[in-house]
Amino acid sequence: MRSGLTIGEFATLTRLSVRTLRRYHAAKLLEPDTVDPFTGYRYYAPEQIPTAQVIHQLRQLDVPLAEVESILAADDPQRRAEVIAGHLRRLEDELDRTRSAVVSLRRLLRPDAAEIDVELRSVPARRVVAIKGHVQLDESLEWYDSAMAELDAAFPPAERTGPPGGQYANELFTEGAGPFAVFWPVRAPRASGRIEVVELPAAELAVTVHPGPHDDIDVTYGRLGAWVVAHTLAVDGPIHEEYLVAPRDTGDSASWRTEIGWPVFRLTSA
Repeated sequence: MRSGLTIGEFATLTRLSVRTLRRYHAAKLLEPDTVDPFTGYRYYAPEQIPTAQVIHQLRQLDVPLAEVESILAADDPQRRAEVIAGHLRRLEDELDRTRSAVVSLRRLLRPDAAEIDVELRSVPARRVVAIKGHVQLDESLEWYDSAMAELDAAFPPAERTGPPGGQYANELFTEGAGPFAVFWPVRAPRASGRIEVVELPAAELAVTVHPGPHDDIDVTYGRLGAWVVAHTLAVDGPIHEEYLVAPRDTGDSASWRTEIGWPVFRLTSA
């Protein structure tokens, strides 16, 4: 009398190939319930079906074999869920980077989208509330969300007098880390927690508006930079952004409007 499902039957029930099951066995991820000592035939228990399917799905997500092994070895369901969730977050980050690259490339390959509208604008000095920090570029979105949430909580809409904005030191992009500030113009600026009252100096800006999602905002930055060079201007100071319509305002990404301002001065010929 046999002691379980043959490898062929188990393969049929799990929709996994015999070759894959043998590979899982060799990697000690899924060992047969029993192996006939005389014939060497592998037999699996019905209770192993969910485990086989979990392994398959994890491998479909490119979870490394060592990590799959640690997930299966975890007796605590919470710990197992945390390990899987961590890998899913990494996959989501990779998907975001892939999507952004695809969007940027599609725009770069459209010659009709090369032109942008640029305005030279004199911005007066302003007194705002701001949160400042020295930020890693790959952590800037999380830092921005946290800082804006703190500003939003301290200054409700009735107190605000314009759109929020941010200033980015060149080092943030050239070195991967640097000073970063987000701010709100408000009626009665006051300090609280991380929030400071800051005087933004007057600036001469070359300004353009990036419409829609931020996936290809790097293309708009590049085209604004090309415009600056073509008009014999040079960058002078941190980059300015104002979020005219932002993700915090609407989930409709097509409606987003991000104003980019590069502080400039005119070069004189020798």
